[in-house]
Amino acid sequence: MSRTFAYCRVSTIGQTTENQVREIDAAGFRVDPRRVIAETVSGSCAIEQRPGFMRLLDRLEPDDVLIVTKLDRLGRSSIDVVATVDRLAKIGVRVHCLALGGADLTSPAGRMVMTVLAATAQFERDLLIERTQAGLERAKAEGTTLGRPGTLDAAQRDAVRAALASGASVSETARRFDTSRQTILRCRDANFVT
Repeated sequence: MSRTFAYCRVSTIGQTTENQVREIDAAGFRVDPRRVIAETVSGSCAIEQRPGFMRLLDRLEPDDVLIVTKLDRLGRSSIDVVATVDRLAKIGVRVHCLALGGADLTSPAGRMVMTVLAATAQFERDLLIERTQAGLERAKAEGTTLGRPGTLDAAQRDAVRAALASGASVSETARRFDTSRQTILRCRDANFVT
């Protein structure tokens, strides 16, 4: 007899899986609360790095059904999503995605749709990374200083170097300038903006 499980995932502690559980219920799937696996873990983590999903794999048997609300609950990498669905299909588990009209991702039509959507999502993420890197390069080329603002101005950095040159210790200098030892070491070792 087939059993129905739900996998609900959020990325941060401040989020809740309650909406996903409600969406699954509203779609007509009756899932015993003991078969709802909810966890907080980034979608970029591989399935093997998700303790809740790994426990779920141990419980699944042939003919079971796994429900997810969206494809990205299984992962953000198209390769990971396809591999996960393949892994589940090999043990005879059907995977249904509500965002795809409840399609069984292990069926031929479901696999085609899933593969196209996962590849599109991966393409969009790659474009975002590419645009971000281009923006950072442009900002650097324009002379914009990236990162957190320095804790010491130019005069203070000169004073730090002078104090160290006159024999003051790194710890003593850090206390004098009310900053960290690491900031003093960076100032000593290079012309970093600290």
